[in-house]
Amino acid sequence: MLYPELFRQLEAVRWDLERDIPWASFDGSRLSDEQARTIKMNAITEWAALPATEMFLRDNRDDSDFSAFMSVWFFEEQKHSLVLMEYLRRFRPELVPTEEELHAVRFEFDPAPPLETLMLHFCGEIRLNHWYRCAADWHTEPVIKHIYTTLSQDEARHGGAYLRYMKRAIAKTGAAAKVAFAKVGVLMASARRTAQALHPTNLHVNKALFPRDTVQSRLPDPEWLEHWLDQQINFDASWETRVVDRILHNLGLLLERKFASVQELNRYRKELGRDTEPSAQMV
Repeated sequence: MLYPELFRQLEAVRWDLERDIPWASFDGSRLSDEQARTIKMNAITEWAALPATEMFLRDNRDDSDFSAFMSVWFFEEQKHSLVLMEYLRRFRPELVPTEEELHAVRFEFDPAPPLETLMLHFCGEIRLNHWYRCAADWHTEPVIKHIYTTLSQDEARHGGAYLRYMKRAIAKTGAAAKVAFAKVGVLMASARRTAQALHPTNLHVNKALFPRDTVQSRLPDPEWLEHWLDQQINFDASWETRVVDRILHNLGLLLERKFASVQELNRYRKELGRDTEPSAQMV
C-alpha cells in the first residue's frame, strides 16, 4: 500500500493555518479590490475538491489504498479553500464566499474511467502548481503572496503522490494504463490549441447539467478563470511551456521513453493503440 507512506510524507511537511501564515505582515495598501476578488474565486474553485473526492471514492470502490489517500488529498485541498477564505475574512470580509456560493460547485460528476481520471488530475496538479506560482508573482500584498506559494508547493506534492499511483497502475495493468495516461497526456499538454484552460475544474463532467456542468461555469463569475489567466496574472506562453514540459518529463519517466513534444507523445499513444486490445484503444 502507498497510503501509509504518503500520509507520513505529507504529514511531515504540512503547514499550520495559524502558525505558518504570516498574518501580521499584511499590508492593505498593496491589495487592490481587483486582486481581492480573484482570491474569492480561487477559494470557491478550491471548494470543488469536495465533489471531486466524492467522484474518486465512487469510481475507485475496488481500491481501498487510493481511497484512503483521498482522506489526505481532500483535507489539504479543502484547507486551501479555507486559508483563502480566512484571508478574506480578516482583510476583505465583504468578499468571503457565502455558503450558497460554495455549495453551487458541489454537484455530481458523471462516472469516468479511473485511470484516465487519475492522469487528468495529475496534470491538473501540475497546471495548478504553475498557476499559483504565477499568481504569487502577480500579487503585491506579502501575505497572499506567501499563501499562493504555499498552495503551489502542496499541489506539486499532490502531483507526486498521484504519480506514485500511476506507477502502481502500470505495474498492475501494463499497457492499458499506459494507453490511458498517454491519451490524457496528449489532451492536457495541448492547451495552446484550445480556447479554454485545460484543468479538471474547467472540463465538462455532467452531461445532464450542460452548460453548467463545469466547476467554473458555476462560479459567481463564470468567465473569471480565462480573465484571471490572460488579463490578470498573465499566464502566458512561457508559463504554459513550463506546464507542458513538466507533463512530458514526468510521462517520460513513467513510460520510460523521452518525449520532446506533444506530437511525439501522440505518436507513442498511437503505437500503443496498435499493440493493445480494441477495448483499450482510443476511440
